[in-house]
Amino acid sequence: MPVTVLLVDDEPLVRAGLRAVLGAQPDIEVVGEAADGAAVIPLVRSLRPDVVAMDVRMPLLDGIEATRAVLRTVPDPPKILVVTTFEDDEYVYEALRAGADGFLLKRSRPEEIVHAVRLVAAGDSLLFPASVRQLAARYAGGRAAGEPLSAARLTEREAQVLRLMARGLTNAEIAARLVLGAETVKSHVSAVLAKLGARDRTQAVIAAYESGFVAPR
Repeated sequence: MPVTVLLVDDEPLVRAGLRAVLGAQPDIEVVGEAADGAAVIPLVRSLRPDVVAMDVRMPLLDGIEATRAVLRTVPDPPKILVVTTFEDDEYVYEALRAGADGFLLKRSRPEEIVHAVRLVAAGDSLLFPASVRQLAARYAGGRAAGEPLSAARLTEREAQVLRLMARGLTNAEIAARLVLGAETVKSHVSAVLAKLGARDRTQAVIAAYESGFVAPR
């Protein structure tokens, strides 16, 4: 089955470009479009896309509030890929905090756009770990600290895994670094997400930064 995608952007040329790039792939199907976040909920409910590629800045309902609305009201929600012009935009960080699975720059090359959609569809949420770290360094420091991770009661191994996740390592890279099996690392990652109440890796990493567990560099 192809990965189904809903495009949400107030610029028709951006939607047309994304449709042309994604629609040319045999394993991706663009099933709908919208010009504003206000139209996302009914379209998600009727089309049931796997991925929503959504502009972060729109005139009526921006990508942040649309992300919150989807995750709050839609059972088994789609993956959300925020599309943005500037990677250091605070709107992007807020969208990730709200539950978006990753972000995509509008200037990305066609192969990068396709790769990003395939990644989030497969559940690999942290697309640009270096950029997420930079966003956390810029915006997390000015916030009140989040709930300390000590309340999550992570084991020593789970804490190690979370620190490596925050550095952007994949499960395979974490396994190699800690000399563990891939399935063992996968179990540790799942345990970390469950204990933090995080939807995905991005949410876990943001929690690690905002609580001070990991210091942005």
